[in-house]
Amino acid sequence: MRTRRTVTTLLVALAALIAATAAPSTATQAATGTPYCGITWGSADKTAGALSSAPLIDVRTGRHDCHDRVVFEFDGPVTGYSVGYGETYTEGEGLPLSPYTAGDALLRVSLRAPAYDDEHLATVPYRTGEHVANVLRYQTLRDVVFGGSFEGYSTFAVGVRARLPFRVFVLAGPGNHSRIVLDVAHQWQE
Repeated sequence: MRTRRTVTTLLVALAALIAATAAPSTATQAATGTPYCGITWGSADKTAGALSSAPLIDVRTGRHDCHDRVVFEFDGPVTGYSVGYGETYTEGEGLPLSPYTAGDALLRVSLRAPAYDDEHLATVPYRTGEHVANVLRYQTLRDVVFGGSFEGYSTFAVGVRARLPFRVFVLAGPGNHSRIVLDVAHQWQE
């Protein structure tokens, strides 16, 4: 009887030891899983470029296999932006946009270019606080809200499903136009 109890205790201890050593390797695999679609962008703030006088003329969105996209198009060369997770405020007024923007996480987008021309006439049809894109059926994007344009800067709140990896880059064209592109991944890992 005593031998049976000792063997049972040893088997239970062995099973617990095997489970304890297997758990960290599973957790390690989850923490270091392969990137989703090879995406290694991260979610830290991204900033580049200088202030430009080329006005914003269009904002559009697109769905892709691995990410959702927002494209800001300008009438001339533009390279300046600052994008990161956090509260977005309207330009000039300083009102928070989070109560008016759908999504569980908010990307604050500051474009270093105006949304008006040399005569201070608007170059986009949106007013401060307006939703500028239909993102129905998008996997990641939930909203794009115009925060206004003031002293050469244009602001947007981009609502997303969760804090996910994103990238920002500049494309030349078409013609003399330029575009600042914001891609937000659908998920972190495979």
